[in-house]
Amino acid sequence: MSRLRTLAAASALLLAGVATPALAQSTPQPVPAQALTPDEVGRVVAQAAAEAQARGKRANIVVVDRVGNVLAVFTMTGAPLALTVTSNLGLPAEGLEGLVVGPANGLPLGGALASAIAKAVTGAYLSSSGNAFSTRTASQIVQENFNPGERFQPGGPLFGVQFSQLACSDLSVRAESDAGGLVHPTIGPKRSPLGLSADMGGFPLYKNGVVVGGIGVEADGIYSFDRNITDVDADDEEIIALAGASGFEAPAAIRAERIAADGRTLRYADADRSDFRSNPASAPQLGALIGSDVGTLIPVRGYYDGQGLKAGTAYGTPESGYRAAMAGEFGGQGAVVLVGPDGANRFPIRGGTEDQGALTPAEVQVLLEEAYNVAVTARAQIRKPLNSFVQVTLSVVDTNGQVLGVVRTPDAPIFGTDVSLQKARTSMFFSSPTAGSDLLRAGFFSYASAAQNFLGDVGALSGRVAFSARAHGNLERPFYPDGVNGYDPGPFSKPIDRWSPFNVGLQLDLVQPNIIQHVTYVLGLTPDTPPACTPVGQAGGVQAGPNRTANGIQIFPGGVPIYRGGQLVGGIGISGDGIDQDDMVSFLGLHRAGQRLGGAIGNAPNDVRADRLTPVGARLRYVSCPFSPFLNSREQNPCKGK
Repeated sequence: MSRLRTLAAASALLLAGVATPALAQSTPQPVPAQALTPDEVGRVVAQAAAEAQARGKRANIVVVDRVGNVLAVFTMTGAPLALTVTSNLGLPAEGLEGLVVGPANGLPLGGALASAIAKAVTGAYLSSSGNAFSTRTASQIVQENFNPGERFQPGGPLFGVQFSQLACSDLSVRAESDAGGLVHPTIGPKRSPLGLSADMGGFPLYKNGVVVGGIGVEADGIYSFDRNITDVDADDEEIIALAGASGFEAPAAIRAERIAADGRTLRYADADRSDFRSNPASAPQLGALIGSDVGTLIPVRGYYDGQGLKAGTAYGTPESGYRAAMAGEFGGQGAVVLVGPDGANRFPIRGGTEDQGALTPAEVQVLLEEAYNVAVTARAQIRKPLNSFVQVTLSVVDTNGQVLGVVRTPDAPIFGTDVSLQKARTSMFFSSPTAGSDLLRAGFFSYASAAQNFLGDVGALSGRVAFSARAHGNLERPFYPDGVNGYDPGPFSKPIDRWSPFNVGLQLDLVQPNIIQHVTYVLGLTPDTPPACTPVGQAGGVQAGPNRTANGIQIFPGGVPIYRGGQLVGGIGISGDGIDQDDMVSFLGLHRAGQRLGGAIGNAPNDVRADRLTPVGARLRYVSCPFSPFLNSREQNPCKGK
């Protein structure tokens, strides 16, 4: 079997946008309401199960809707329940590397079910009406080089995204929980038991060109990723999931292999319909499979009650947790906000909670408006059709990590909701006067000490340096400078002989106990993790001050700290359609807000930005704005000199 694979250089040039026509659609439009019915969910599961039977495999099959509600968990008789997390590189057991999960107490549960849920969530959350990404896509963009295996290339563009949508996130909604937090059967975004997955077997599901959910398949009990993207894999889990998605496939024009990032074509699947050993159109009804003991629907604690097939919830309706902003909530045309069970905005615009210098509601409003305006005039990198505007989520926090506002463009991918908040908090936290002391208090002395030594500034984590998400992320790479194989790691990263996407360094170490606790909760062994990730400033179970990283941290670009003169007052994070675009929306949006507000707020003063530092002779980056960034302007270098 062979497939033609080429680098889409022409697409990359078009994405750069030289002398291209303006966007025909001048204002953001709502996404048509679409949802899976219970019969359609059953069809997806039955098609996947039939392909698994034809291949002699026993699989765990999960279907979710676009906002992460689990609609079915089907386990075939004899399917693996235990799960081993491994890079297959022979690395020591550390982080999540080498973790073996379940089953426990004789229950028909195990880590394999958590894997299938994570894969389905990944397919749904990474995709939109303008781009369809799979877990194979995720594998390509989270490794130490991009593309994987190409030495002396920077890390993947979404390096670290696997540790988002965490079970402890204070933003994510819970289907059920014994530890509090917002619990609702349909409102999203729902959390994922293992974050986002880079293991094959997860795809988005579409109806009429609109993403309505995802399918995840776990059939071998191994949770890993693809180290070699130069070959063509015959992966059973991927083929089974692709068969399940038959009739609900992503439109060909927006699949990952039609989209380029940094001149490299993204990956979607190594399989197609010619690889099927079954005919999905002839798959039996799911009820017939259950009746013949092929498998059964089973409950998964915290996610699915096992009581029949569920209907999906249409994204954009209040029942999904996302709806159009109303008059008085936000001024951006077409904007979307997150809502709770009563339909009220979960994160209405408000002022900061500090005693002095806090952001005012009016300042937050202007900041979000200006950043939103940058987004809807900017050219998206990883979206079709070409010359579409950026679709992103925008989040603002104060220095206590409190959310001061979250808004979205209509078709932004769901994963960016949580990630934008992670970026806002990350840029704020590491720029704060207490970042170093908080890390020390939490038992991360080695990381704090290594960072101070590496940067040659003992005050680098005490407010003397402003760290963007990009700058901090460069310090979390297994090589510094990023992509220069053979160099030592950044101070927040594991060295390459211990590094894998399952053992990255500080980003994971901060939340690893939360992930383990949640997985054991799913198995029925422990209480659920609290509805906020463990505070960085906690020691001996005692929290010192506010929890400023309550949904974890993120280590790829798209967030900057907010200053009032020389005083840190918050952070803004952006996530959606390209990391350079995320950088520009955050940095330029804040700059324009400052201009509109007469200089009341703005970006960090030049003399404290991280790019004044040159550890090991290589300058840190602060932000990187894209080439030919706007749809209706030939302006270049919009971030220069600001």
